[in-house]
Amino acid sequence: MRNSKGMRAKIRWGVLGAANIAVKKVIPGMQRGKRCELVAIASRQLHRAQQSASLLNIPKAYGSYEELLSDAEVDAVYNPLPNHLHVPWSIKAAESGKHVLCEKPISLTADEALQLIAVRDKTGVKIGEAFMVRTHPQWLRAREIVQSGEIGDLKGVMSTFSYFNRDPKNIRNVPEFGGGGLMDIGCYPITMSRFLFGREPARAIALVERDPEMGIDRLCSALLDYAPGQTVFTCSTQLVPFQRMQVFGTKGRVEIEIPYNVPPDRPSRIFVDDGSELAGRSARMEEFSTADQYTIQGDEFSRAIQEDSDVPVPLENAVANMRVIEAVLRSGESGRWERP
Repeated sequence: MRNSKGMRAKIRWGVLGAANIAVKKVIPGMQRGKRCELVAIASRQLHRAQQSASLLNIPKAYGSYEELLSDAEVDAVYNPLPNHLHVPWSIKAAESGKHVLCEKPISLTADEALQLIAVRDKTGVKIGEAFMVRTHPQWLRAREIVQSGEIGDLKGVMSTFSYFNRDPKNIRNVPEFGGGGLMDIGCYPITMSRFLFGREPARAIALVERDPEMGIDRLCSALLDYAPGQTVFTCSTQLVPFQRMQVFGTKGRVEIEIPYNVPPDRPSRIFVDDGSELAGRSARMEEFSTADQYTIQGDEFSRAIQEDSDVPVPLENAVANMRVIEAVLRSGESGRWERP
């Protein structure tokens, strides 16, 4: 179906794989969108694709990714495969004429991500990274407050993001699959501090603790130098689950209560504080209506396809984020400042 301007009313999406994040979060979110229609899902095990299709009322189930990519009724592909498969299958999707929304981190290295730019430019399709946080209203408002000067000059960002998972079979704990805390969740405070500062850090230094059995980074604390500003964050896959972000300026601060896994079933909140009273008693609360960040992400990416505009998180941004991740990991080995 097309609208009055001749554009397709909804972009027809196919999904590569039946990953938990896709089945439990992203697909249901996209199905609530105004611009997304989920028409196909593929798995290397046909029964898994069929189970997911039945559960989520998706009309087509394929037993291979290639079959889905050959479906002419699929306009765009969501790629939630393990990290090491992001670039290879995103390239295959683009070369099949499909637009691609790929899960974060989009690649294992910055150089690998650069391959996607070349393919995007050759094929003319849209390719973007699925950092759903960058389109959520609470983050847009937080950046607006920073840019308005209400909290003065932005000088510091502090964030913690953690969960506990020691399952050796989980892909997040397999080094060759791109596992580890920094790739899985440390990428969030990196991308959102870049989002708030509006520029790239000049250098990074970090402490990285690795799991002695699995080899993945299980605890990382890093300092990013945005001169004249700083970001400090800690991420861990083996700590009590928690997440928070504090944004400090010379005249005030902004606290994002649940910065990354924003609940889709209740309002979200940020707090703006001028520091006139201790313990945050002087903070003003701003509440945002219940919104699913995966719904917003899917609709905004679909809008970019329909209107031939920029995707929410372009590949150039993804490459820059990967360069910071690499600098942090190098610093964990060298013990020195490293430049992205």
